[in-house]
Amino acid sequence: MRADRLVAALLLMQARGRVTAAELAEELEVSVATARRDLEALSTAGIPVYPQAGRGGGWSLLGGARTDLSGLTAHEAQALFLLAGPAAPAAPEVRSALRKLLRALPQTFRADAEAAASAVVVDPLRWGEPEKERPALVRVLQDAVVRRRKVRLAYEGRSGGGPRGGNGGAQEGRSGHGSSGGAGGRERAERLVEPWGLVAKDEVWYLLAGTERGRRTFRVDRIGGAVVTELEFERPDDFALAREWEEVVAEMERRRSTVSATVLISARFLPVLSHHFGRHCEVAGEEADGRVRVRVAAPMPLTIAEQLAGWGARVEVVEPETVRAELARIGAELVERNRPRDDSGG
Repeated sequence: MRADRLVAALLLMQARGRVTAAELAEELEVSVATARRDLEALSTAGIPVYPQAGRGGGWSLLGGARTDLSGLTAHEAQALFLLAGPAAPAAPEVRSALRKLLRALPQTFRADAEAAASAVVVDPLRWGEPEKERPALVRVLQDAVVRRRKVRLAYEGRSGGGPRGGNGGAQEGRSGHGSSGGAGGRERAERLVEPWGLVAKDEVWYLLAGTERGRRTFRVDRIGGAVVTELEFERPDDFALAREWEEVVAEMERRRSTVSATVLISARFLPVLSHHFGRHCEVAGEEADGRVRVRVAAPMPLTIAEQLAGWGARVEVVEPETVRAELARIGAELVERNRPRDDSGG
């Protein structure tokens, strides 16, 4: 796109001070004639770009002037506004940043950027649910991440489980947390950590941090308090938040799928079963009677049985026997507890 080339030409002049049409053509992989037309277009548009003839000549910005450009290409600007636009309604600072960036973009970019910002609306609320605010601790921890300051956490975990059921992450689960006899099966511990990054997953926030035992993952909603210290730290040179989070998720998914079962179900019910088990649901084949053979997984046989109990005769568990036994036990309990009452006796 020509807009990309015009921005690239300006950035090149800012970096080098002066460029020739031939140099610009080589950098942008266009003809010398095209590069010259682009330079002339910049000058005609009122940007202080001027040519200097003779040996050592070329094109440069008048008086070493600098443009207020972000360095974005047209596609990059559109992508940024498309990504940030949906967050703007709930984040005044995002709206302010977008307005400033929009003013900094060349006129040729602005229409597309504005259109991208309004192209997608993200409504995070389910029907009938109130708006959920971002936990106040997130801003505190985010500041500590940016400033590279250690944080003293008061953390409440639970023995066992993972991000949703326990200590907040695969690594955290292995570390334990020490215990101060918290109520309700919770364990409370204080820990000085190096906050490396924050992740929001399904409306739950997690802090990835460095500790004396290595990387640990903390659920923000289980942090009872956080005090930002003036102790500085440096993140590991090879740290990449997205990659580290992928490792946490992979470990948790492994822990959540230690037991598997094979079940038979009608093909028309397969989408619902897949929704219940998520990524731990895999089609293994089709039966002669039209049913589908599916493998499902969970941390324990009881967990699988509990999720299948409500299906009644629509699901048949082929194996293992541990899951079949749990289902039979649950069924017997339901029959006993919900046996019809005899109301004929006054």
